Amino acid sequence: MKRTMHYLAATALLGAGLAVAAAPAQADPGPCQLGWSNVGPRSCVQNNFNLAPVFTLGNGVCVGIFSVGGTSFDGPLNEYSEAPGATHAVSVRITPGFSPIGTWGPQLLACDVTAVVDWHNLDTGQRGSVSRFVPAWQRSSPTIVVADTGPGRVQLTVRTDRPSIPATSEVFVP
Repeated sequence: MKRTMHYLAATALLGAGLAVAAAPAQADPGPCQLGWSNVGPRSCVQNNFNLAPVFTLGNGVCVGIFSVGGTSFDGPLNEYSEAPGATHAVSVRITPGFSPIGTWGPQLLACDVTAVVDWHNLDTGQRGSVSRFVPAWQRSSPTIVVADTGPGRVQLTVRTDRPSIPATSEVFVP
C-alpha cells in the first residue's frame, strides 16, 4: 500500500510537471483597455490626472466653468475605448458647469463654448492643439478630447476659444 502511494504521488508530480512544461506560449492579449489589466509585451500603463477648473466666458455674456480630468496611456486602446487604436496619448475629459448639491441637482455656470487642449511634449519638443465644442446641456457624459502627444513628460493647458482662465498641468505619458 505504501509503495502504491509513492507511485501515485510520483505520477501526480510528473503529470503536473508535464502540464506546466506543455503549456502553450502566451498569445497576444489584445489591445489595452482603460481600467483593465492586460499582460503582454506592453505595459498598458495609465496615469489619471485632474486639472484646476477652467473659468470662461461663453456665448454672449455667459460665465462658465469646466471640470477637467483625464488619463494618459501607452495603448493601443481597444475598439470600444475613448480613443480606439491610440498609443502614447492623453484622453482629456471636459464637463461643463457644476452642481452644488450633486449629480442630479441644477447645473450652474454651464456655457456653450469650444474647449482647446494645447500640449507640449517636454522630452521630444513636439507641440499640438486639439479643440472640441462643448455644449452647455451635456453634463451626464464628459466631452472627450484626445491628444496624440507621444511618450514622455507632457505639459497640458486647457482653455477655451473665448476669454478664459486656463488650467495647466504636467502629466507623464507612458
